[in-house]
Amino acid sequence: QVQLVESGGGLVQAGDSLRLSCAASGRTLSAYSMAWFRQAPGKEREFVARIRWSGGTTYYADSVKGRFTISRDNAKNTVSLQMNSLKPEDTAVYYCAAKVVVRAEYEYWGQGTQVTVSS
Repeated sequence: QVQLVESGGGLVQAGDSLRLSCAASGRTLSAYSMAWFRQAPGKEREFVARIRWSGGTTYYADSVKGRFTISRDNAKNTVSLQMNSLKPEDTAVYYCAAKVVVRAEYEYWGQGTQVTVSS
């Protein structure tokens, strides 16, 4: 089992920055892929960014590319999402997720943290 706890959400204005963190525990994460998803009201959950714990390769959704940066801290077992130039359409509940790299679906999810961007 992997336990994930997100933090760092809040209310900001358009153009501001926010940093989300995800604390992971329960397993050695070297074989895992970590990701951020988000779900806006009335919409389906969508992928935002992912990072492979081993090697650190990253991948982003087109909607956040160039504005968001995903990173990991091996010593603290945390994954972060730095969000810059926030837009009202970034408003959503953001979820941290984890899966073994070879698996297709993300197995473990955090409880989510609300990000609200006002115009």
